[in-house]
Amino acid sequence: MDRIQLSIVIPAYNEADSIPELVEWIYRTLEGVPLSYEVWFVDDGSTDKSWAVIRGMREKYPTLIKGIRFRRNYGKSAALNSGFHASRGDVVITMDADLQDSPEEIPELYRMIREDGYDLVSGWKKKRYDNAFTKNLPSKLYNAVTGWMSGVSLHDMNCGLKAYRGDVVRTIEVYGEMHRYIPVIAKWAGFRNIGEKVVHHQARKYGYSKFGLSRFYNGFLDLATIMFIGKFGKRPMHFFGALGLLFFFAGFCFVSYLIFTKYAYNIFGMTDRPAFYISLVMMIIGSQLFLTGFIAELITRNAPERNHYLIAETLESTHL
Repeated sequence: MDRIQLSIVIPAYNEADSIPELVEWIYRTLEGVPLSYEVWFVDDGSTDKSWAVIRGMREKYPTLIKGIRFRRNYGKSAALNSGFHASRGDVVITMDADLQDSPEEIPELYRMIREDGYDLVSGWKKKRYDNAFTKNLPSKLYNAVTGWMSGVSLHDMNCGLKAYRGDVVRTIEVYGEMHRYIPVIAKWAGFRNIGEKVVHHQARKYGYSKFGLSRFYNGFLDLATIMFIGKFGKRPMHFFGALGLLFFFAGFCFVSYLIFTKYAYNIFGMTDRPAFYISLVMMIIGSQLFLTGFIAELITRNAPERNHYLIAETLESTHL
């Protein structure tokens, strides 16, 4: 496929009212900008007329508007992943379809990728119009904990308005609900030049938010998964084995101490002491963790992608 300069990927779920206005806004913003671009709408199993609206926009702008329609709702991560693989741009920008992200930020985000050399630029909605108690305060806590755990310090990790070098989106894989952690996934894939830009946030004009409070506790579980896979995905024995040895050694020390006290000080009734059962449980848990690491290592070594590594550059010598 021919590459173009810019791809805009927009997941949409029941946003029929917003899509026409968003398309016109993008067109007005980029009309005078010398960029070749495409707009990919990914209809995530909408139950309203979103797909019909996207088809109508395609008829109006046949060279710009493209679309993918899911048969059912799979979630934002699936929509983004499909849009990433369909896009052809050297720079890919994502935004939400609810008109809360301003297309007027697109030229500057594009420039930061192309000229400033960022791999990824995340928007920061410094001034928000969401409910302070149900969304803003939990988001601040969520961003602080995520930054501390992952080492990627962003004020608004979950902002839908982001810009990527094309290599980033065609390298990473997003699934489940891991769209919240794309900067973390990109970092673990070797794309560490991550920037941030303050962007304008607008109040929702149509419809309602599709995300509930479950996104917070699900989000932390997803973060734990990303952290583990990123660090131990190709060497699970280093995690489970080390933890297993620690538990087993601690339990063994407890048992050794109990045996020593029994014969050195004539203390009987060792099996009546709680420490005896605690030590046995620790040794059993340690053995199970070690075996888990061993089995995970066998699975990893027999996986088809066991020797798949992301190569940034290759230099080849010429033999005369």
